[in-house]
Amino acid sequence: MTPEDRFPGPEHPDSGPRHQPDLDVLPYGTYYEPDPNGGYAATGYEAETYSGYGGARYLEQHWPATGPDQGHTVHAQNGPHEQAGYEPTLPDHPSPAHGGHPGPGAQSDDPPTIELGPPLAEPGQPYHPYPAPAPGEPVGPLYVVGDVHGYLDELRTELRHQGLIDADGHWSAGRSRIWFLGDFTDRGPDGIGVIDLVMQLAAESAAAGGYCRALMGNHELLFLGAARYGDEPVQSTAGTASFLAAWRLNGGQQSDLERLEAHHISWLSRLPAIALEDGHLLLHSDTTAYLEYGESIPEVNDAVHDLLADEGVDEWWDCFRRFTKRFAFRGDSGPTAVRELLDTYGGTRVVHGHSPIPYLTGAVHADDGMPPHVPGPYVYAEDLAVAMDGGVTMEGRLLVSRLPI
Repeated sequence: MTPEDRFPGPEHPDSGPRHQPDLDVLPYGTYYEPDPNGGYAATGYEAETYSGYGGARYLEQHWPATGPDQGHTVHAQNGPHEQAGYEPTLPDHPSPAHGGHPGPGAQSDDPPTIELGPPLAEPGQPYHPYPAPAPGEPVGPLYVVGDVHGYLDELRTELRHQGLIDADGHWSAGRSRIWFLGDFTDRGPDGIGVIDLVMQLAAESAAAGGYCRALMGNHELLFLGAARYGDEPVQSTAGTASFLAAWRLNGGQQSDLERLEAHHISWLSRLPAIALEDGHLLLHSDTTAYLEYGESIPEVNDAVHDLLADEGVDEWWDCFRRFTKRFAFRGDSGPTAVRELLDTYGGTRVVHGHSPIPYLTGAVHADDGMPPHVPGPYVYAEDLAVAMDGGVTMEGRLLVSRLPI
């Protein structure tokens, strides 16, 4: 466990960051620094593509965020340290903490979804489906985005630098494809703003013939758990804890919880845990815990979605803890762990977030007081794994990179 992820123990349920022993991590990979003058050349990938749930579902462009029966906001009743019994729930949703689960009526709070289609047109305007690729036309370039953690301004800057959005923050990349690798919230100042931007780009990219999709990270599980279960006790290996306490301890921002709405919850709950694109196995966490949820990509994604829909607080907590594991791909046994995932789910290389590159390389332990140097994605485990968490929360970088690397 790194200082990036901590859980409250039984004696210190509200304790802050505690000293962690230094990690014995040595560099054993290489950085990838893209050619700044290199443009996009159509590669015509024809490898299997399977995203399961990804961006095939997204909010209609004109789904109302507010209204008498929609867009409910979850508000905290007290300050961030005055909520011993705080348990945010949405209107008309039975509280899971008291044995209830959202019933059939709760579905009315869900935003409408469309399978592989563009946003709805304005009333009275003609409907134009997004253009289908012409015969023989190559697919657009594929990009991945590492952990954002609420750093909205940095995200906009990097997307703009890559030519994926325009100066106003709207999709400008045509048929390009983007996968976010999870962890939108916590630690940074505007997690909800990040989620809103990704949802917006999902709709705008589909209208242009591309797509913007996202994986579920461990911080999505933590954020959803804090909103749904609050201070309800869970049995963890560290003793009795709660989602809300763990969320605060891991950088949860009260402003994000106060701005969380029903359509955010619905969208986050549907994100896939794993995807395969152009031979790249996309994961949030550098762990083999995915193997515990299924032997195929659809099985893993279905298992996680079923758990979020039906299971109780302890099952949620167990899932969160499993996907918080890290560093399975480093060291002598790392390539074997990567190959086990690739043999099971397909692909030729794993691309992941979750573990900041400065921890993987040991740069976090520099004694000169300078921010860690992260020139680009980090390729390791005999070139079978690519790390994309540039450590934006520790003065590193927010990485947006085009695949393949």
